[in-house]
Amino acid sequence: MQQEPLDLDAIYRIKEEGFQRSQVMETASYLTDVFGPRLTGSPNIKAAAEWAKKKMEQWELVNVNLEPWGRFGRGWTNERFYAAMIAPYSYPLIGFPKAWTPGTNGLVKGDVVMAVINAAADFERFRGKLRGKFVMTAAMPAVAAQFEPPGRRFTDQELATLAQQPNPAPAGQRGGQQAGGGAGGGGQNFAQQRNRFFIEEGVLALLEPGRGSGGTIFVQSGGSREPNDPPVPPQVVLAVEHYGMLVRNLDKNVPVSLEMNIENTFHDQDLTAFNVVGEIRGTDKADELVMLGAHFDSWHSGTGATDNAAGSAVMMEAMRILKAAGLRLRRTVRIGLWTGEEQGLLGSRGYVTEHFADRQTMQLKPGHGKFSVYFNVDNGTGAIRGVYLQGNEAAAPVFKRWMEPFHNLGMTTLAIRGTGGTDHTNFDAVGLPGFQFIQDPVEYDSRTHHSNMDVFERLQARDLMQNAVIVAAFAYHAANREELFPRKPLPRPQGQRGGRGAN
Repeated sequence: MQQEPLDLDAIYRIKEEGFQRSQVMETASYLTDVFGPRLTGSPNIKAAAEWAKKKMEQWELVNVNLEPWGRFGRGWTNERFYAAMIAPYSYPLIGFPKAWTPGTNGLVKGDVVMAVINAAADFERFRGKLRGKFVMTAAMPAVAAQFEPPGRRFTDQELATLAQQPNPAPAGQRGGQQAGGGAGGGGQNFAQQRNRFFIEEGVLALLEPGRGSGGTIFVQSGGSREPNDPPVPPQVVLAVEHYGMLVRNLDKNVPVSLEMNIENTFHDQDLTAFNVVGEIRGTDKADELVMLGAHFDSWHSGTGATDNAAGSAVMMEAMRILKAAGLRLRRTVRIGLWTGEEQGLLGSRGYVTEHFADRQTMQLKPGHGKFSVYFNVDNGTGAIRGVYLQGNEAAAPVFKRWMEPFHNLGMTTLAIRGTGGTDHTNFDAVGLPGFQFIQDPVEYDSRTHHSNMDVFERLQARDLMQNAVIVAAFAYHAANREELFPRKPLPRPQGQRGGRGAN
């Protein structure tokens, strides 16, 4: 077998540009510090996207656009939040409203009560007792000491284990990574009944304890993006330690009162959403395509630094490096910064459906045959340590060769297994090579992912710089190899049972 070509002169130029003149942290600071939380449909994400478009045009990328991908629903922003205990004494509370929930229509004051409603029979226990009250909706969870440090890197043993072929799922079970789901139809119906009950009872706001501790609060959504869906009450996630303080006072029959002011805005002017795309045109194979991407949107309690300004800044920097280094690219290299990822990988799915194939029918579009490979970064700020192969055995010798210049940066691992939960899976789902890099965890799951601590200070500059260099090198070699990137067999349409069919 002929060895995969490796252009060490190009690697030198990529490293020189990426390590000596990096702009990745400046880009990340603009996305986080200047534009803040970037919920899809919000004014923040539109402003950040316009800035990213202008920046990429300054770097001389072409065909840079905010490309619509379809209907998303209304946007949402939190404009103001204040909460404090006012009895038995004054004490400020740490908390955040859930996305897509209403505000309080000004400052409101009231007593706190506990009302844990887990079944329809619970409604009658609390009927007529909740009007004008702040309602605590969950029991106090246990809070363990943080004996383990929140930040870590993969050990050699962990990487070796990751590289092993995973055990097949037992007969009768589905293997692979499955998207996480909430309760079924019954659970959703009960949640709607409970919200309607709380609204009819006239509660001021619902309170729940945050996952996490030490001031870290993980917050997502509590309402619907659809303007005509049933309303929900105001909902606030409190720091677990502050929630516990309220609970313990109530347990002692000590009256507790709060005051709160929540100002939230729904944005109904435009219910469609967009991706940010731009490219460096190729030369003799310009009609063939290499793509790199990351999701651009975030949740709202932090500024979306590790999830996923990190990935967006890395991919923008990789494009800048390729252009600034003056490297000749045979294939076109295109960047996609996706929105709607946090609500179900919506932007990248819309893009794949529009340009390449519909996963439901597997009707292929002309672009499918001209596509080479897609690279994704969406596992936080951690250094790239390897690649998840998504079961693509033929990719292993290619990546093994491309990783050689980066062994001294700790990139050594190929994992035949796949990983889910991010945008490369939409490419893989229609038979296109799509890959997520293996990254050091750092503080991603322990501290920053979807939390109020997802801010610029949690980004690791050296990691992001080397990630951009690696991505640029992979994109360069993919753009210039003689053949398109090797593929797995085409999958069957999603409506059919079974795995992949033959080409």
